[in-house]
Amino acid sequence: MNARRPDLGPVTVLGAHILDVLGAPVEAIPPGQGSARLRQIRATAAGTAAGTGVDLAKLGARVLAVGAIGDDLLGDMVTAAMAAHGVDISGLSRKSQAQTSATILPIRGNGERPALHVPGATSLLELADVDLDRVCRSRALLVGAPDALGPVVEDLAQVMKAARAAGALVAVDVLHPGRPRDFERLAPLLARTDWFLPNADQLRALTARADLADAIDDVLSLGTGGVAVTLGADGCLVAGAGNRRGAPVHLPAIEVDVVDTTGCGDGFTAGMLAGLLLGVAPADAAWLGVACGSLVATGLGSDAGIENLGQVLDFLSRWQPAVAGRIKEKIA
Repeated sequence: MNARRPDLGPVTVLGAHILDVLGAPVEAIPPGQGSARLRQIRATAAGTAAGTGVDLAKLGARVLAVGAIGDDLLGDMVTAAMAAHGVDISGLSRKSQAQTSATILPIRGNGERPALHVPGATSLLELADVDLDRVCRSRALLVGAPDALGPVVEDLAQVMKAARAAGALVAVDVLHPGRPRDFERLAPLLARTDWFLPNADQLRALTARADLADAIDDVLSLGTGGVAVTLGADGCLVAGAGNRRGAPVHLPAIEVDVVDTTGCGDGFTAGMLAGLLLGVAPADAAWLGVACGSLVATGLGSDAGIENLGQVLDFLSRWQPAVAGRIKEKIA
């Protein structure tokens, strides 16, 4: 097994596939017909399925993308961006009823990212678009942005149940800030989830809890195996998976020069799933996630920063050499 690009096996990412168009640095929108010169403009495949799928492919997974995109040039750009990283795009369904989901992101000099978003075709995914046999042959299934999907959400619990019965690791991440009624809608999915991977703002909004420990307990009480909550510049919290109802484990962030925070959560999810697939402890897998998220922040767009697993481990070795050593032992 190549230490720089191990074979993590087949992984399915199901959900939001979005085209991001990013420009940096943008300090203000010129008035009227004015213009401004930028240092860089990029287009990337993004969203909690596509962005994570690209990062997983870089880390060594054989990724199948499942989702709905428009039958348009934007969809062509999403598929080309994913295919360039080796992602299998045959599970993407082209829909003529709506454009491909897309976001314009004017990135400020400090890395902040206001967003202008068209929801597009994401919600048009149907159960008939999902090849259950291929999903069940995956080592992991990530359901990314079930909160942005349409009626198919009602069927995804059975897809997840079948994947788990076949031995797959099942994870869920969300796209929107969320509300308690979204939490109720997602509860049947979370009950069949090994890992739920929201950010802190999303988790608080979904559960209507101010305290993250209480919010995590609300999720674990549904039957979710574990919860990893990203905290931005404060790192992450990891709970469950052997430490149920215990105090969440806090991992600090790794300090980097931030260019753009787009996709950092997707990078974290990819790194954590890669660690879990390698068989390391959840806290070590979360450290790999922190390293991936930090690297993504060093460039423009959700596909920035990460080159391969070896590069990520070299980066992590500078901050957590013991953790990096344990992960390297798994791929030696």
